[in-house]
Amino acid sequence: MKPSDMKKAVKELYKIKRTTLIEGKPGGGKTTLCRDVAKELNTGYVEVHMPTMLVEDFGIPMPQPDGTVKYTIPHWVPVVGSDHPDEGIIVLDDFSQAPADIQKVVRNMCQGRNIHEHTLKNWQFIMTGNRQSDRAGANRRLSHVSNAITVIELDTDLPDCIRWMLDNGVHPTVIAFINFKPNLLHDFDPQREGNSSPRAWVEGVSDVLNSCTLPMEMELEIFKGAVGEGCAGEFVAFREVEREMPNIDSILKSPTTAKIPEKPSVMYAVAGALAFKMTKDNIENCIKYLDRFPANEYNMLSVSLACRRDESVASTKAFTEWSVKHGDTLFN
Repeated sequence: MKPSDMKKAVKELYKIKRTTLIEGKPGGGKTTLCRDVAKELNTGYVEVHMPTMLVEDFGIPMPQPDGTVKYTIPHWVPVVGSDHPDEGIIVLDDFSQAPADIQKVVRNMCQGRNIHEHTLKNWQFIMTGNRQSDRAGANRRLSHVSNAITVIELDTDLPDCIRWMLDNGVHPTVIAFINFKPNLLHDFDPQREGNSSPRAWVEGVSDVLNSCTLPMEMELEIFKGAVGEGCAGEFVAFREVEREMPNIDSILKSPTTAKIPEKPSVMYAVAGALAFKMTKDNIENCIKYLDRFPANEYNMLSVSLACRRDESVASTKAFTEWSVKHGDTLFN
């Protein structure tokens, strides 16, 4: 299921607080999706990392003065009487790596809605995890746990991913490259030590480009540690292509005479750069230049990204004329 559909499904299941397991390749955005859903629902949110937890992290027995024993419940558990909101989402991150004893405790919490005689508030449990075939340390799931949950598999979807990247300040070069080489967005092979994934591109490449100043000769070494040597090599080569790009300001000043690149990689780089320069004031010149490209895909990519980044672009006369000419190519 693609991320946008997954979000809709999780929001519907939230209405009945159905315990859900989101499975998928490492780095596919499972946890980020849960955070986004909680934010959009404006509900409570707790996230705990299951592989590092012990049974004692769910409650410690404490002797009482009268000789009885009562459990002290940790603050992260949303039980009645705690300061957590009445409703929310609790994410059991990397649940697939939890051992059997932890799975049993979680199953009782999800099914019985209580822990050590403390009643839970009306929260939804969402587990995230990888499949055993991903060789990411996933353990076998107990059958009685599987029987009590809804399992949904998250797939990587390019338009959904680009949407999220645009909304979250991902570096323009990363977005342009992913459009140029969509097969490298999530190129996962458990036999390799380094793999590309949406998380790796954002945290290991985009965040570096946005916040650090690296000499070009260092980039391959830095990026291959995040997305793997093959993907890093292609990305660094794409970065070098940017040097061949026509000057964007010159394009905006002279859209009918500015040089049109010959290489597809340079065309993608220019289309991506224009998307991040396009405004309601210069969209007409941007379109004049893009209309000279030999294929519509660059035109559509640039205008679509620009409208997603700045909604005012879509309110212009130039955009209206463009959409009539090219049809509805924007991401919904």
